[in-house]
Amino acid sequence: MSTPVDVPVDPAAADRAQAVVALGGGHGLHASLSALRRLVDDLTVDELTAIVTVADNGGSSGRLRGEFGVLPPGDLRMALAALCGDDQWGDTWARVLQHRFAGNGEMRGHVVGNLLIVGLWELLGDHVDALDWVGRLLGAKGRVLPMALTPMDITAEVRGLRADDPDALTTVRGQVEVATTDGVIDSINLDPADPQACPEAVAAVEAADWVLLGPGSWFSSVIPHLMVPALRDALVRTSARVVVNLNLAEQAGETGGFGPADHLAVLAEHAPELVVHTVLADRESVGDGLDELAHVVAAYGAKLVVDDVAVGDGTPRHDPEKLAAAYERIIAAG
Repeated sequence: MSTPVDVPVDPAAADRAQAVVALGGGHGLHASLSALRRLVDDLTVDELTAIVTVADNGGSSGRLRGEFGVLPPGDLRMALAALCGDDQWGDTWARVLQHRFAGNGEMRGHVVGNLLIVGLWELLGDHVDALDWVGRLLGAKGRVLPMALTPMDITAEVRGLRADDPDALTTVRGQVEVATTDGVIDSINLDPADPQACPEAVAAVEAADWVLLGPGSWFSSVIPHLMVPALRDALVRTSARVVVNLNLAEQAGETGGFGPADHLAVLAEHAPELVVHTVLADRESVGDGLDELAHVVAAYGAKLVVDDVAVGDGTPRHDPEKLAAAYERIIAAG
């Protein structure tokens, strides 16, 4: 087990800016990217790529997906907003991108950034090209890519939904439904099972020095990346060091009752061939579960880094500056 003060510095890693790929979706990926863009500014990272889950079926994203048959843009938008700089330009465009319309008409609930992304998809006819144009407009400190180019749904096998047979498995369909289920998720799948992976995302994973998984909704944002066959193959064969950033708390409806070790065990069940280099956990969130987590991490063949990465106000949110410092120490250790 390693802690921040114990981590040795690898001179080769410390002297060269690194290519980093972060995978996930929603608020978890937003937190990770908000930290990583700080490392772009200080030249620890020279190439930053976000690969985003695209299975959302709710809210503005779900409405646009249903009307236009496109990928849901919401998590892509959040990733782009996280990569905006702290200057006036970046701050302004991040707020514009995240602005949600009020009122009582048909536009109520839509988000400006979602409309911008879908508009560019229609205009340019290319998912990646359009996202790159949005990134240039924002002055984003990295690139945002979808994990796949095929609209898809997440399905989950869930226990505890039948009163007459609590152990029976029930199939739940849709990202929103999976994230809010009252049961216990046993496993997830994608429909279609073999969506077309984004070629640029596969190439980024293959060329990366570091790949970061998590934090985020474990079953509906993190693990889906390992369900896209071509992307999964890239994650398994990449020479990059894989870092798993554990969530700070259980998530009602998705990981109820989970401790840090449970998150890692579920990851191992869904992708047993994935080689994990480092597991990052928050010291306070681990609490009394440190010994159990250390045992699971050791069995995984990885090293454990326990650091202070939460905001510290009692809410389960990562602090971007603390998380950036933790990532920088991990990269320096190599």
